Amino acid sequence: MTDMAACVDTMEEMFALLYHGDYRMAGPNGNSHGALILFPENSPFPDMPKPTPDRRLMTMPAYLGGQFRTAGVKWYGSNIANRDKGLPRSILMFLLSDADTGAPLALMSANLLSAYRTGAVPGVGSRQLARKDSRVVGILGPGVMGKTTLAAFMATCPMIDTLKVKGRGKKNLDVFLEWVAQTFPQITTVEVVDTVEAVVRDSDLVAFCNSGATGDASAYPSVERAWVKPGAFLAMPALSNIDEGMESPEIRKVLDNPAMYYAWYEEIPEKPVHNTIPVVGIRFLDLVAEGRMSADQLEDLGKIVAGEAPGRRNDEEIIIMSVGGMPVEDVAWGTALYRRALGQGIGVPLNLWDTPEMR
Repeated sequence: MTDMAACVDTMEEMFALLYHGDYRMAGPNGNSHGALILFPENSPFPDMPKPTPDRRLMTMPAYLGGQFRTAGVKWYGSNIANRDKGLPRSILMFLLSDADTGAPLALMSANLLSAYRTGAVPGVGSRQLARKDSRVVGILGPGVMGKTTLAAFMATCPMIDTLKVKGRGKKNLDVFLEWVAQTFPQITTVEVVDTVEAVVRDSDLVAFCNSGATGDASAYPSVERAWVKPGAFLAMPALSNIDEGMESPEIRKVLDNPAMYYAWYEEIPEKPVHNTIPVVGIRFLDLVAEGRMSADQLEDLGKIVAGEAPGRRNDEEIIIMSVGGMPVEDVAWGTALYRRALGQGIGVPLNLWDTPEMR
């Protein structure tokens, strides 16, 4: 479950299949992120949940081909107020199925599965797009996503020896710093910083892994062009924004799956969509819609992984990659874990029936 190097390899294999079209996600376009239950601001039913920050109840189904040839669905429950109850912000389950019969193969807790596949995607990006001599990492948000993203960077950029991190609370920071010290002793310099600018400035690798409320994109943490050093790679798996300088065509902009972003854009009627979907790739599409950016500036990570588009072209270019999260990632890593568990005799067999009652 926590083998990050293997997870990055699995995600890279998945991206090649994605680019060649050997997958399906939800919706008639086959690229929907999932189906979300939306709660009204005012309901006549007093027990109905309110649309509080980061509240999500959603399903994320997908099929993945290649050597996987499985289907699965993640059930995603999330509420930022869970922390006050001693619970994770997100509580996830994953069901893996035989893609032919639909029969269930495995049911697994998906918090670790989801955390590792999410972190592994920035690792695929850093393998393809970061400078090979990258040493300094800046992390905004020392939570679970910050841990797995750092682990993926460490798996793909072995020269890393310096970390800068910004968090909101001392408790989370202390837990994160202790984990870093125990897990990556090769990181010899660790600095807790107070500003987003300090996270970004002079960093070779940057990741925004923070959580927060959506609805007002101007409140999302933003990257300013003046802060970004030549040659930096920025991976953004959380809510984030960019300033006008980062809109420049000279800044390479990569999406983990362009088709999913366009599907999001069609599904959300309120514009700009970045207010609702806080990942920076949606900001790119808003800029295209506003005529401030050309769609041909947007690159496809799958095409790069498949070797049909260039990775890093020189040591000076700045590259920012949006990470939206996809159910095909859950299917890929879930299938790999399921097969590994079968080989090692791990897990509890559950009998659905001796003979199906109705056929």
